[in-house]
Amino acid sequence: MLTEQRYEQILKLLEKEGSITVTEVKELLDTSESTVRRDITALHNAGKLVKVFGGAVALDHVVTPQEPTVAQKITVHVSEKRQIAEYAARLIGQGEFIYLDAGTTTGYMLEFLRDKDVTVVTNAVAHAQQLAKSGVKVRLIGGELKSSTEAVVGSEAMETIRKYHFTKGFFGTNGVTKKTGLTTPDASEAMVKKIAMEQCQEKYVLCDESKFGEVSSVTFAPFAGAKIVTDQMPEGYRDCGNIIVIS
Repeated sequence: MLTEQRYEQILKLLEKEGSITVTEVKELLDTSESTVRRDITALHNAGKLVKVFGGAVALDHVVTPQEPTVAQKITVHVSEKRQIAEYAARLIGQGEFIYLDAGTTTGYMLEFLRDKDVTVVTNAVAHAQQLAKSGVKVRLIGGELKSSTEAVVGSEAMETIRKYHFTKGFFGTNGVTKKTGLTTPDASEAMVKKIAMEQCQEKYVLCDESKFGEVSSVTFAPFAGAKIVTDQMPEGYRDCGNIIVIS
């Protein structure tokens, strides 16, 4: 196959999937891994795609490697986040044992938990403080505190979470695509999210519509790995049974 033909096939696949891996392209084109990597590099340099570790993403799926601070995130999409959080809180019954991830959208759930007889385990210091003040039973995960997101991460946090078994878990995310799944910029935070999800009977990811089509550096769960609660149905996702649009 000629070089230009390979380029065309790579871009067609990327247009369809949003992101590709070197292995996928290698199998599709029946060529060597080194050839695929050279092709991806050439297309990246030509501005046709964005090269990432192990593959590439479409230009409209650009990877966001940096994590905004809580102060930056708390001022955007406030109305949508609050509506999503209120809906999520209604999913929690009395006496449940839940996990609440760090994040601004999950943070909006706190005011709706005040009258519930629940126990909340969280890796967010600010969440724990607010819950304790409102009289909700709360357990704060110990470990390394990440300053930008105010989340507790690290091996100690992961080891503690593995001991728990949650009825429900509520998580934030920086990006959602069918191909790359649920992503976040920081590897240590991704691992905490991943392990906490594994300990939940039911798991919900809370994100406004702007997060769809975004890709961060690390995947912590596959797209179908949780129910996704959002404010409106994004284009191209109407066939997905795991998306809950709040009414």
